[in-house]
Amino acid sequence: MSRTMLKLSNEQKLQFESEGYLIVKGLFSEQNLTEIDDTFEEISHQTVPGLFEPDLQADGSDPLKRYPRVMHPHRFNETAKKYMLHQPVMDVLADLYDEEALAAQSMFYYKPPGSRGQALHQDNFYLQVEPGNCIAAWTAIDAADDENGGLLVVPKTNTFEIACPDIADDKESFTTHYVKPPKDEKAIPVIMQRGDVLFFNGNLIHGSYRNKTKDRFRRAFICHYANQSATHISDHYRPLYRQNGTTVDLEVNPNGGPCGEEFQAVYPH
Repeated sequence: MSRTMLKLSNEQKLQFESEGYLIVKGLFSEQNLTEIDDTFEEISHQTVPGLFEPDLQADGSDPLKRYPRVMHPHRFNETAKKYMLHQPVMDVLADLYDEEALAAQSMFYYKPPGSRGQALHQDNFYLQVEPGNCIAAWTAIDAADDENGGLLVVPKTNTFEIACPDIADDKESFTTHYVKPPKDEKAIPVIMQRGDVLFFNGNLIHGSYRNKTKDRFRRAFICHYANQSATHISDHYRPLYRQNGTTVDLEVNPNGGPCGEEFQAVYPH
């Protein structure tokens, strides 16, 4: 093969290892981003049972009724699947894992003006990748900042154990769980431009602000991955995919996590 694999610098790898997250620019061309724009604009007018169920006649009191997040679009849309397996993203993941990455999940957030945010949480509470960890690739389809509901991260919490969450404030968060940051550790905003990709470790505590703007969406294409040497994952994320599109079936993780089986079963990510 003549293609040159994208490689991270030592400084980039060190930042991911020490802080738990890393922004990489330039992984999506404007042509790629326009194709994602068009695809999810078309999806926004559809209903896909169990994966995307908008209220097309919503009165606007809760913007997320009209524009809920799209779960697993790769299961019904080939463009979403293509970009979940986007080679430059898979290259970065292979560099971070020191082995091939397996794609487990895709999501698309529209996050229109006025939308609630998402309380601080840890991704591997839901994915339960073992051994190893999940990594998220969070692509900003719109510029993201503290006004339109950009991401928050708590640096260095990638080394903390997965915690049993508290219940989130449903006036501010559309999800149920809240993980309190460790003492003396604070969530900081991640400012991103269109096309930037934020990679972060599955234990990193993160969330997002409410979209306080009147006229700016904060769209994001978010995928989760597992390391090839993982043997177990939560059932919600099977099958997984190699970069070439072939499927991989890991064992179902029977571990209910820090809260036990019943708590785990009620709240899939």
